[in-house]
Amino acid sequence: MAGEYARMRLFQAVRRFSQATRDWEQAVRYMTLPDERFDLTKVSARVYGTRDEALVIQAAAGLDSPELELTERRLVLPTAEQLATMKRDAGYDLPDDRPAYG
Repeated sequence: MAGEYARMRLFQAVRRFSQATRDWEQAVRYMTLPDERFDLTKVSARVYGTRDEALVIQAAAGLDSPELELTERRLVLPTAEQLATMKRDAGYDLPDDRPAYG
């Protein structure tokens, strides 16, 4: 399925970014909060202004599933512009590939 492949590519790109970005390089550095432990969409809303980027938060945190607990820690996330490029490169920028979060 093309949508799932694009999702996987985006997840991998964000994960690599999170692990490889040095302290002096451009990125969003975010300290997670206790109320975000089981709701990645809260981090997404606080960082990107939308709850739709929970997959990005999951990838940056190294979580295999969005249901896993997000411990309090510093996340290294792509900026909105960097994320847009990652999505385009992964083929994730198509409307059908965006997950629905309620």
